[in-house]
Amino acid sequence: MAVQRIELGGGDLWKSKAKALQLRLRDRFRVVVDRHRRRPHIFSAASDDYFSSTVQRWLNHFRDFRRDSLHSPSAFYRKRVSKDFNADDESVIIRMVQSVAVPLIGNMCHVFMHGLNRVQVYGVEKLHDALLHRPKNKPLLTVSNHVASVDDPFLIASLLPHSVLMDAQNLRWTLCASDRCFKNPVSSAFFESVKVLPVARGEGIYQKGMDMAIAKLNSGSWVHIFPEGSRSRDGGKTMGSPKRGVGRLVLDADTVPLVIPFVHTGMQEIMPIGATLPRIGKRVTVLLGDPIQFDDILDAEGVENISRGKMYDAVASRIGQRLQQLKIQVEKLALEQSVEFQQAAAGITEQAADMLQQVESGGSFGAGIHVSTKDRVLPCEIRPSQDATYQQELRSSDRYFRIGFSYDSIIISRMRGYMDSTELLGFAARGLFMNYRAKEHTASIRDVVPVRAWKQFLEANLLGQWNAC
Repeated sequence: MAVQRIELGGGDLWKSKAKALQLRLRDRFRVVVDRHRRRPHIFSAASDDYFSSTVQRWLNHFRDFRRDSLHSPSAFYRKRVSKDFNADDESVIIRMVQSVAVPLIGNMCHVFMHGLNRVQVYGVEKLHDALLHRPKNKPLLTVSNHVASVDDPFLIASLLPHSVLMDAQNLRWTLCASDRCFKNPVSSAFFESVKVLPVARGEGIYQKGMDMAIAKLNSGSWVHIFPEGSRSRDGGKTMGSPKRGVGRLVLDADTVPLVIPFVHTGMQEIMPIGATLPRIGKRVTVLLGDPIQFDDILDAEGVENISRGKMYDAVASRIGQRLQQLKIQVEKLALEQSVEFQQAAAGITEQAADMLQQVESGGSFGAGIHVSTKDRVLPCEIRPSQDATYQQELRSSDRYFRIGFSYDSIIISRMRGYMDSTELLGFAARGLFMNYRAKEHTASIRDVVPVRAWKQFLEANLLGQWNAC
């Protein structure tokens, strides 16, 4: 009996110590130890150790394989792409469709921009010179801001004459998000037929779409890209930071492309956010800049130990800075153009009022009125730069695009070759006067002063001669 009491006393002692330890752990780590919810072990200790060691060994093998054979997604490197990359996917049928669809849509967009809207371009010869006179197999990369969903092809088509728009092979390639332009087989076939390459959002700069764009540059083609990656959400008031992908297009190509920047304003009025159809009667201003040079960045690569990612960022940053500078200039030009256009409209209104007064007094139309367009900005004029060398080449060579786009307005420009400006204003004033008199008075048309003057002239001259005969 004494032995049993000692054993019980020892058991109670160990239980009390375990309870005290449990309470101490709970108070110290705020953890409650529950002995009743312990799950039974499925495997023994030996089998559990073997299983965990096997899994750990395979994980180590996989990590070593990724480190030795694959590039880390956080590391940047130069990925070379052949110019024949993805050439097998471009069948003869696709090329035939492109040769028809690209000129057709391009000319339609050109007519829409210059026929139903007002477009003024500064420095357009820089793009034309790059298209015609760059060395053979020298790639061309154009970059611009993105404010509307129809920036491409509407704006690109407005910069080119019809003769260039008919050459589908030398026109631009561009990129578009696959979730926007390649959602179904129909839209995919359409955008593929107009030389659009798919890119997937979030898949990085080493995806297939970027490789396809570099392949086009390696073959000497023209690629257009929006460095911002997406449209401006505030109607073009601000410009987003350029993405790193444009840096890869410049640095990973076999030959550094000729980079031409341009900035535009007014396209947000033609196609506002949420609109389904483009609008007409708007004014668009485009400014093209000089080619961007990257020689210092390329030289630093060989001298200093700079990572590839930093070089991509340096190229993208330089392109973004140039676009910001052009944006300030184009907004200033657009404001000046708007003010001058309003002044010109006010001057035409005054001239029309003078003609209306002459019509009412029985005077001749347009007499003593001279319309001067020397200092007036024409609404739809493409203004080349005043470079003497370029002007001499324009006069001496027919290879340059002789695109004046010098018409003063949309319809009046077509009539300028057949009617003098004073006669045109006189005709307009006469129409205004006749409509005004017809609404104000219900008298017969014989009471209108111009008609009565012509009637008196005919009776005094022609009818008198006929009676004499």
